[in-house]
Amino acid sequence: MYHELTDFIDAHHDELLELGDELFRCPELGFKEFKTAARLKQYFEQYGISIDRTFDITGFSVSIGSGKPHIGMIAELDAIPTAGHPFANPDTTAAHACGHSTQQVIGAGALLALKDQIQKTGGKVTLFFTPAEEFTDAEYRKMLVEEGRIRYLSGKQNMIAEHIFDDVDCVLHFHAMSNEQYRFSLGAVLSGFVYKKITFIGKASHAAALPHKGINALNECTLFLNAINMLRETFRDEDVVRVHGMITYGGNTVNSIPDKIVYECYVRSINADVVIDLNKRVSNAAECCAKAIGGSVIIEDTPGYLPFHQDALLNETVYEHMLEFADASEILHGEMSPAAGDVGDLSMFKPVIQFGYNGFSGAIHGADLAIKDPEEVYIVQTKLLASIAYDLLEHPEKVENIKQNFKPKMTYDEYI
Repeated sequence: MYHELTDFIDAHHDELLELGDELFRCPELGFKEFKTAARLKQYFEQYGISIDRTFDITGFSVSIGSGKPHIGMIAELDAIPTAGHPFANPDTTAAHACGHSTQQVIGAGALLALKDQIQKTGGKVTLFFTPAEEFTDAEYRKMLVEEGRIRYLSGKQNMIAEHIFDDVDCVLHFHAMSNEQYRFSLGAVLSGFVYKKITFIGKASHAAALPHKGINALNECTLFLNAINMLRETFRDEDVVRVHGMITYGGNTVNSIPDKIVYECYVRSINADVVIDLNKRVSNAAECCAKAIGGSVIIEDTPGYLPFHQDALLNETVYEHMLEFADASEILHGEMSPAAGDVGDLSMFKPVIQFGYNGFSGAIHGADLAIKDPEEVYIVQTKLLASIAYDLLEHPEKVENIKQNFKPKMTYDEYI
């Protein structure tokens, strides 16, 4: 029955491309995706599909069918600050430089294609539009936490805490890739990370006349950055470690010794134990470097995302259908990526995959990211996703086998 899915998608070819272009030009930051959510809801309503659940300010889900197996699909709503992108929001600099808007179209198109076919297979498909995957705009999100509107800083973390994924048997996710040597990525491992805000405290004084009366917080931070560089020789390649950041506050005036410097960074690895150990070493370096200059430091750690390890059995079905669209040589297997996503948190509890897809030019998160091949991005991936989901619905024994072989990596209480 796959030809009926692809025929439907081909019949809606222009519509999907137009929707993709519209959404790509409508970037919004996490937990602020109001226009995006409204447009997508309107799109489903014209096909008689009602919203079955809303959550976490802007998130929502739509479903077709009923019963088991219950296949989940995830599309992310948010953009990322990307100054200089041609379609960046002039007020927030938000741009779809991570390609999340393309997920929205792929997921919507696949769900619509499956709508008439699910009567033949039975089962249920739920498409979750998840907010706030990009770990950014932290102060705004912390304000939302203080107001009690969310519990955690990312969309899927809140959804896990609210048990929104509990009923699904397995989850299909898909994400833009920028490796132009391949058309698809399969089975990539993503890193986990801790977000650190390090505030170096010194003492202000006249920078020219009385520098000896001050304590230079910038010197504390500079010493710390050198310490991090010296730690890099201890990083093992197989752990895929990254420590990267930026100074977000650099003093009041050049004419005064800076008494406060704020440095924000991520500590990343595909190995959760390495993240924990390295995070302690980075904190030790900050404390010691501040003391060496005579200052002090305030360290605020915020848990980011857990490493993402994909479900191998679920990926077997994905690979079968990838080969309908690409040669085996065009598929990248098992990439060890320093990138992270909150899908890693969900993989602690459910069988999840995330396949990568191409059709882009420029760099992910770069001001030059563009959709080079709309046919590849919107039409091919929609057909691929629909065929994977249909296969799982048509063969519930595959889903049952995936469930039986999956072992949760932590309990709900441990996660909370």
